[in-house]
Amino acid sequence: MIVASTSRVPSRSRWVAEYYQRSLKEFRVDADLMALDQVPTSILDTTLYRKPRIPNESWDAIQQRVHAAQKFIFIIPEYNGSFPGILKVWIDALEYPGSLRGKKACMLGLSDGTQGSALAMSHFADVLNYAGVHTLAFRPRFIQIGQYVTDGGLGNPDYMKQIQIQIDQFLAF
Repeated sequence: MIVASTSRVPSRSRWVAEYYQRSLKEFRVDADLMALDQVPTSILDTTLYRKPRIPNESWDAIQQRVHAAQKFIFIIPEYNGSFPGILKVWIDALEYPGSLRGKKACMLGLSDGTQGSALAMSHFADVLNYAGVHTLAFRPRFIQIGQYVTDGGLGNPDYMKQIQIQIDQFLAF
């Protein structure tokens, strides 16, 4: 499952996630794409931190997709020096510990600045470690992403190569 880790619409994270999804098809791998703009805000009232949880069909469908996935690719934009709050809400609303424990993940960071979401990925790696997720060490950082991403495209050959390298490593992981 590829997770475009923002609720912003439109988002460069979504465009990079779609590029990543197309790149995986070259390896004959179909990956489910989840853009976090699909997370229903009703989970704040029905699911998040509520015991017992109130049934929520929209969230339950997302939860089932997460249960079915064995590997996750997180496309993480930098928001205020960390990862987007919607990503933390998404993680917190998942059934714990069964949703993620023992599964594998990789991360790709992007930002308009010069850090490429390095700190955000570090913060998120801590969250994934707590959840029992095994993470791939190679974490590409795409800096000044606004110069290279257009709807449906990724105009930086080095970034495209980094995605290919990460795919190779992640499929073997």
